[in-house]
Amino acid sequence: MIIKKRTKPLALQVLDALIPRVSPNHPRLHELKKDVAIRNKGYFGERQVDYHLERLVRQAVILQDVSLPVFGRNIQVDTVVITNYAIYCIEVKNFEGKIIFNTILRQFIRDDGEKETGFRDPISQVENQKIQLATWLHDQGFRNIPVHFFIAVSDPRTIIQVRGDEQAIAKIVAHAEHIPSMILANDQKLKAEGRLHFPARKIGQTILNACQPHSVDILRHYSIQESDILRGVHCPACERLGMRRHRRNWHCPRCKEISRNAHLKAFDDYFLLLNSWITNKKAMQFLGVGSRHIVTRLLKNSQLVYHPEKRVWTKKDRAADWHGVRPIERRL
Repeated sequence: MIIKKRTKPLALQVLDALIPRVSPNHPRLHELKKDVAIRNKGYFGERQVDYHLERLVRQAVILQDVSLPVFGRNIQVDTVVITNYAIYCIEVKNFEGKIIFNTILRQFIRDDGEKETGFRDPISQVENQKIQLATWLHDQGFRNIPVHFFIAVSDPRTIIQVRGDEQAIAKIVAHAEHIPSMILANDQKLKAEGRLHFPARKIGQTILNACQPHSVDILRHYSIQESDILRGVHCPACERLGMRRHRRNWHCPRCKEISRNAHLKAFDDYFLLLNSWITNKKAMQFLGVGSRHIVTRLLKNSQLVYHPEKRVWTKKDRAADWHGVRPIERRL
């Protein structure tokens, strides 16, 4: 069973919200677009691997996109598969062309047909994840549980080449469609060795309860200031900012589109980019609406939670985040 499903990474959500809200002339816009393309490609590759691992839903407990606090920092594992005999860390690699594992120098190289580029060795990376996960499990009271790992190459067109020990690489690296069979084969080996069952569901739930969202401060990373973020409501048809509120609807002055709920996307953008809470005044400024009464009605109808102590609104899943806000905002 899958007890933790993969969702779009928060960093990717932030980038998707940010790019349409910075000026076309912003000096970092090209980098932002390049970053979002890379992250989208990685996300797509992970979902391809998820598709193949779903073959194991009856034999294993599966957690996708795991982030665990270990020794004061988070370890990230693309997928954790827990069977009755072992735990498997799955690291996903999504590269086109040819990838080369050099077992002598412990190097990982991509050959795109024009040049070879070196990357962090994924075997060393996932070995470290394995050690940290085993340590974490021991601290939770789950001892002597085998932890193994595989590297799943998401694109079946990618050529896997080895410089050195091919047999060693073949045991842990494969295209995604072969990973479920490799897990089942390893389980059969452990069963034949007389390994005892352990509580896979209990371990999976323990990991799930400890998972923390992994976040990247995109704005700080790219030196994006709050003043760089454009205000307004996007038109759902032409995607331009500047819709105007009139008679309970949003009107686009460019393409003449009319929308009743275009502000919902604007509120999502605000919470992703600026803060976990919003006041009536900030909502007026962000939406470009001059009436406090209209904005209050929009906030009430947007499934947000109101905290009268500080006069702020939050999303339902962030209702505990308002405690650190500054003193109550006064009326205009």
